[in-house]
Amino acid sequence: MSNRADEQSRVLGGLVVLGAVLAGALFLAGLAAQSYWAIAIPVALAVLFVLGLVVWIGWTIATVQTEASGDPLPAQGGPGSATQSADAAPKAPASTDDAAQSQP
Repeated sequence: MSNRADEQSRVLGGLVVLGAVLAGALFLAGLAAQSYWAIAIPVALAVLFVLGLVVWIGWTIATVQTEASGDPLPAQGGPGSATQSADAAPKAPASTDDAAQSQP
């Protein structure tokens, strides 16, 4: 009790398997004949496939559009930083003389 889509999938899968077996047989026949093309064509196809993936990944990274989510981060100024947060007032370094004079 399979429907038409299942049957089409099985036929397509069978054709893919048949194509792969024929390509493998052709490759082995080329190797047996010591043909340069038996190596050059699969290597060229593999290289072009990998380069196509790299181009696709690069294009995806370059064209992705993101929206900022959440609250913006406050400016944080730390030691040696050129900026300070608006909340933090600059503090003078505590000297040891001030601490000694405040004790009785």
